[in-house]
Amino acid sequence: MNKIIRVFCVAAMLACAIVASAQRFAIFSDIHVTPGNANEGKLMEAVAEVNASDVDAVIVSGDLTNEGSDVQLHNVKHILDGITKPLYVIPGNHENNWSQSACKTFNDLWGTDRFVFEVGRLVVVGMNCGPFMKMGDGHIKQEDLTWLDNTLRERVRPGMKVLSINHYPLLADLDNYQAYVDILKRYPVVTHQCGHYHRWRLYETQGITGVIVRALDMKNGDYGYTLMDVDLDREWIHVYNKVIGGSPEVMFAYRIGTNFDASPAAPAASVAPQGFAVERVHADEASIFTRLAIDGDCIYFGNSLGQVKALDKATHQVRWQYQTDAMLFSRPAVSGKTLVMPTADRRLLWLDKRNGKPTWEYQADGPYVADGVVTSDGILYQGGFKTFQAWDVKRHRLLWHYDSIANYCQAAPVVDGNDVVFGAWDTRLRVLDRKTGALRWQWDNGVAANLYSPGNVVPVVTPDKVVIVAPDRVTTALDRASGHQIWREKNENKVRESLGCSADRSVAYAKTMDGELVAMSTVGDHYELLWKTDVGFGYEHAPCIVLEHNGKVYLGSRRGVLAVVDAATHELLFTYTMGSSEVNGFEVDDRGDVYCSLIEGTIFKISPKQ
Repeated sequence: MNKIIRVFCVAAMLACAIVASAQRFAIFSDIHVTPGNANEGKLMEAVAEVNASDVDAVIVSGDLTNEGSDVQLHNVKHILDGITKPLYVIPGNHENNWSQSACKTFNDLWGTDRFVFEVGRLVVVGMNCGPFMKMGDGHIKQEDLTWLDNTLRERVRPGMKVLSINHYPLLADLDNYQAYVDILKRYPVVTHQCGHYHRWRLYETQGITGVIVRALDMKNGDYGYTLMDVDLDREWIHVYNKVIGGSPEVMFAYRIGTNFDASPAAPAASVAPQGFAVERVHADEASIFTRLAIDGDCIYFGNSLGQVKALDKATHQVRWQYQTDAMLFSRPAVSGKTLVMPTADRRLLWLDKRNGKPTWEYQADGPYVADGVVTSDGILYQGGFKTFQAWDVKRHRLLWHYDSIANYCQAAPVVDGNDVVFGAWDTRLRVLDRKTGALRWQWDNGVAANLYSPGNVVPVVTPDKVVIVAPDRVTTALDRASGHQIWREKNENKVRESLGCSADRSVAYAKTMDGELVAMSTVGDHYELLWKTDVGFGYEHAPCIVLEHNGKVYLGSRRGVLAVVDAATHELLFTYTMGSSEVNGFEVDDRGDVYCSLIEGTIFKISPKQ
């Protein structure tokens, strides 16, 4: 850390003399503007200041809004359009994780979620880092890593340097930060700038100096932004706190160092588990945010480039792909010869699963990010934006729709008997009549905040109960017939959105935020913890379902780790590191093999050794 110098009086004197060789940037991060809030007016004042200043460019490094809604994005876009300097914008987690449009509106308004430009001898490059439409760590999409390397290889000519921009720091906040750092280390990066934490901080990652900058509102009556001077001739960077209406105050000053080790770090090895085979069957060009659909011949999935793909199970080759207009977040649904793909560009697409050719489509009022379920009679039960629908897949016929939902659905529903059970991001869990779509009952936890909804959990449904977990960190059992609350476990375990059940549905499994597997009885009228096993994940929040299959319980972590527990002995059989990013979910094919996808774009097959 000897290259990082906290400067007081000396730096202040140096900062008074801004030399012609320095490039100056105004950085807005974590501005969190909603129509009518205090931040809206303060951002307008900040815009007026930078317009009257000598900055070379204005950079907005994420969290423009609070909930990423279309209204909020259009509002802040209107304000930022008043900037007369060159403007470059990337989203933050508040635009990606709770996006009304499934991340599409940001790209529609600003054209892209990454940027690159040159000022003098400096290449400035920024990109999105999620997390995308569900709880998770930051993540650089696979196609963006490729773009970054290709772009810097083309633009960084002799004598040029690089300023890297993101919303998250180059630390464990990003699940694939090592791949990101490995690329940056090939080039003379002068610093990496980010926000997210609403505080000032200097740090270093493998020779790259990083700076975390202020939010618009520091919650102490201090509204402002950041100024950064990059002086390539004198090899100094000065970072200033610019309170609106005040003079710049030096926060940090540090020398530029470019003698970085360009050798990539070796990935950690994982020991093959005894009695199991874990095989990577596909590495995609893009990130995968969807669960998998599987039939006898193929694995179907969508990716962050908007491509629907069919992967041959035998050869591991892509048989076909179909291009949509936005990132995909829903698992495809297989019904006979048809694949139904819910898309973020507001369509249900009927594709011929043999060749990927479209045969029919339905245009909706909002994006689809939910997983659908097709029952044996060919009916698709599909959640959408403010709606839930039942479709006769073969006849392209909408049988019924329930439209009294105030937000979007995300997880797969459970269809059992005459009940359709699902949650939504409007605080409510609902049970609908399977034949008519009529509401049987609905329940909420009494908290008005949408972020605590059971919106991304697949419920456990037994003959007499519905069991759920949610971001309120509580397990709840409800009477299946009436929705009456039977019990709520509040204190013993810190659950979140990861749930599953035993084959006979007498046991509900949940993954805790401490990386444990808990087994709870679904029998009786009182909460009963049957057993608990620490699987070694540590801090954990991935909403990956828990699967019991052939007496083994499968869990996936936010960092690409698979854990398998014996359901009878409660023993942790093994953990296996498949990658660095979140496991999306588990699926079982007709041969009994277990498949899963990781956000980094890989697909794995897990099967007992013969």
